[in-house]
Amino acid sequence: MNATPPKRLPAHPLALPNILTYARIAAVPVVVGLLFWQSLLGGDLRLRWVALAVFAAAAVTDFFDGYLARMWGQQSSLGRMLDPIADKLLVASCLLMLAAGTTIRGWALLAAVIILCREILVSGLREFLADARVSVPVSQLAKWKTTGQLVAIGFLIAGEAGEKVLPATIEIGITLLWLSAIVTLYTGWDYMRAGLRFMIDE
Repeated sequence: MNATPPKRLPAHPLALPNILTYARIAAVPVVVGLLFWQSLLGGDLRLRWVALAVFAAAAVTDFFDGYLARMWGQQSSLGRMLDPIADKLLVASCLLMLAAGTTIRGWALLAAVIILCREILVSGLREFLADARVSVPVSQLAKWKTTGQLVAIGFLIAGEAGEKVLPATIEIGITLLWLSAIVTLYTGWDYMRAGLRFMIDE
């Protein structure tokens, strides 16, 4: 007996997958504000846990928006555009705030710069390749890269508050950040190679 295919729901701006993406974007100023309050205004360390909770909730939506869109047939151009934007806003804003609050400092700043530069480069290349009608699918490694970045940032957001529970919290976060930066360089090469190939062929 043939299995009944999943019901396809219409894709529209207020579809649940898109709402989850909007929520991830809305979480950015909340996390930034909490980190600013704690790190730069000398707020209570418990604010780190609140920031981590909001960040973790936002990070989880990164999985569910795509999963639900595929399962319910609600994939849309709006969702495909906003999803990577939401990811980059969340990662970039947190890295900048963690650097401003000196949780990320010294040589670890280089790892953050590598990640930020790669995201800017890939955004430019995606726009260029889209105009040229060249598609570069997101690899499984790139998805793991995003997951690694989010986990690393989670440890760093916990920061000093996390150190009271797990003494090596910041060191774990910095190590994961460096690993993410290395994978970031590798996955960024896929986009660079596609762009170079197109320009050479043209």
